[in-house]
Amino acid sequence: MALVRMTSPHAKGNNHTQTIMLWVLGATLPGIAVLTWFYGFGTLINIVYASVVALLVESLILAIRKRPIGFYLRDGSALVTAWLLALALPPYAPWWLTLIAVSFAIVFGKQLYGGLGQNPFNPAMLGYVVVLISFPVEMTSWPAWRGIEAVMPDVHATLGLLDGLSRIFLPVSSEIDGWTLATALDAVKTNNSLTMTELQAANPAFGQFAGYGWEWVNVAYLLGGLVLLYKRIYSWHAPVGMLAALVVMSLLFWNGSGSDSNGSPLFHLFSGAAMLGAFFIITDPVSGATSKQGRLIFGAGVGIMVYVIRAWGGYPDAVAFAVLLMNLAAPTIDYYSTPRTYGHRKAKRGMGKVD
Repeated sequence: MALVRMTSPHAKGNNHTQTIMLWVLGATLPGIAVLTWFYGFGTLINIVYASVVALLVESLILAIRKRPIGFYLRDGSALVTAWLLALALPPYAPWWLTLIAVSFAIVFGKQLYGGLGQNPFNPAMLGYVVVLISFPVEMTSWPAWRGIEAVMPDVHATLGLLDGLSRIFLPVSSEIDGWTLATALDAVKTNNSLTMTELQAANPAFGQFAGYGWEWVNVAYLLGGLVLLYKRIYSWHAPVGMLAALVVMSLLFWNGSGSDSNGSPLFHLFSGAAMLGAFFIITDPVSGATSKQGRLIFGAGVGIMVYVIRAWGGYPDAVAFAVLLMNLAAPTIDYYSTPRTYGHRKAKRGMGKVD
């Protein structure tokens, strides 16, 4: 009988990097559909343009580093970064804004550290924060949402990109060339005198239980995230940690419907980028914590920071800042949350002695 010798690994699975990235991209489709319904085709334009920029920039850096371009582009990580940034940026953002955000994310957020698996920060959030701090006017210029015609007719957005096409693609029309509309998070942060009930009745930015349109965008991201959990693309620890901490913080500091209220737990869960952050950002296996306990702590830290910055910081939404701050804390979290190795009484800490 012949003896067949094989090299390891002997087990194979379908959880390849490319497969994971494709599932993540697919899970964003419900959110993309809802964003397109409420804000027009600007989101789709962002996605296509950001994807092209990401692939070109990554190819250039790989060529400079003398790495096989096709091999690294096929893993899909550049596209995931591009899509997440495109979803976070305002529809119809100026072309140069998207170019800067995506290029910075790929070069300084990913390739500068050696590529996928080496980056200490979430690349998409790094690119987002750079343009948010540098160009706050363009980053807060969101187009009118579908349905606002009933309360604010003749509103139209032209933000500098595809001016003529925007008049065709946007769900509302007007003769106004320059404008910006506040979101529900903006309205709550700048409110000084109205009660929450009065604010919700007076401001069209509010929907049934959160920001108009954004409540359904967040529901769509939640559905996509549940699909990823079902497929075991990642574990539940980080998303549950973040959302639970956000609920606890908003309950502790919720002042009902008073003028100094920061909003209800439901409002914070379904406004801004809460669900996008919980299921598509903090679940990054590279820049987050690694152990199950560590992911739970990491997610909770993000949730706490999101509420703190929303309620008392300088920015209405805070997912990007919270994620980057917790990226800094991830190594420390890993150090103290390393699970005990089987056969040892204590978990190994760094290079310390193992009992």
